Amino acid sequence: NKQKNMKRLHTRIYILLLSTLVACQQDIPMVSLGIDNLYVMSRMRKAVLHPEYSGEGYRWTMKDQNGKDSIVSEERDYVFLAQYPGEYYLRLNIIDRENPVEHDIHFIVKEEEVLYSRYISNVYQYCPAPGQFINTLPLYKKGDTAEDMRQKAEESLANSENNSGNEEERAMVSLGGYGGYITFGFDHTVVNVPGEKDFKILGNAFYAEANPNPEAPKSGGSCEPGIVMVSLDLNQNGIPDDEWYELAGSEYYKPETKHEYQITYYRPDPNKIPTPKPGTPLTDTTYIAWKSNYGETGYIIKNEYHGQSYYPLWSDANAITFTGTKLANNAVDESGGKGSFFVLYSYDWGYVDNHPNDKEDKISFDIGWAVDKNGNSVYLPGADFIRVYTGVNQTCGWLGETSTEINGAEDLHIEKRGETLPNP
Repeated sequence: NKQKNMKRLHTRIYILLLSTLVACQQDIPMVSLGIDNLYVMSRMRKAVLHPEYSGEGYRWTMKDQNGKDSIVSEERDYVFLAQYPGEYYLRLNIIDRENPVEHDIHFIVKEEEVLYSRYISNVYQYCPAPGQFINTLPLYKKGDTAEDMRQKAEESLANSENNSGNEEERAMVSLGGYGGYITFGFDHTVVNVPGEKDFKILGNAFYAEANPNPEAPKSGGSCEPGIVMVSLDLNQNGIPDDEWYELAGSEYYKPETKHEYQITYYRPDPNKIPTPKPGTPLTDTTYIAWKSNYGETGYIIKNEYHGQSYYPLWSDANAITFTGTKLANNAVDESGGKGSFFVLYSYDWGYVDNHPNDKEDKISFDIGWAVDKNGNSVYLPGADFIRVYTGVNQTCGWLGETSTEINGAEDLHIEKRGETLPNP
């Protein structure tokens, strides 16, 4: 009996100690960072890392090729994105006087199983402003919806087995007057490679072979500059609803450039009596009215070369509004005010449809040019979505409104067929 009593006593003591230990463990807060230790992923795919545990500060460090740690970010969130296959080692230090945390993350980056395309894969939005090529580039057919027109824009620009990125086999897409835009992306994240241009966008700009003004710059002709914006899919839902950043081109900080410019176009009354200009191709000089938040008013003018409706026929809205940065007008009437020879001069750099397509450096863009809405430079590791919109609000007589056109885009970090890019 004595042995049995001692055994019962030992059992009770063990249970008591075990209960106390469990209770003590429950009192210790368990930190769950929500970040794995190992990620296996394809190149040009991103991992969005968000530590669930907050601290007084954050420091992300990564080992370089020599094994030395370098700080890559001091923000709470970090986006890992690698251009090349390999193994990468990242360390997160959450700085906190009471509960500092150190967490190591290993990335194994592999080649993609299916080779990425250099060319546009998706058009997410096609929202043009009124213009003389609207409803023709791409072609509207009665009953088409906004989704139908988005698909037509995608078919015009996106790469396919039958297209193979050939410029001559792509169709042009017009964005109409100021503010009209298109949003597209690739089948991967475009990487922001330091010191390099990341992608190029093709248009239909050209320099004039003749100019009545012999003193004029040679880089003038038909240059219809479009502004570029980029966005990173941080919420990882595959749609362009994250914050947008403008790529600041050569005109961004100039005093004549207007920021937060807003324009509203009004659907034309089908019963309106046209107001042509005799002796000219202009068939209605008061066709589509517009006004801006800068107190300006005007019209998209109709001409005899384009008889279809200039207002997007798939839209039910009686007014369409666009907001963005507006560049200074770049058109000059070099015929001495006669209106017979307009020349649209190119800006230096940073705009679509602003230089001919054979000027590759001039039609290429660096994600490193990104700025926030206040004009402050921001760092983005890459871009999932790219948006282009017409950046000027001007009419050039018989030439009509200035409208940006695009003819495709290419990721400069993806090799063309038969080409091999260097892997440092």
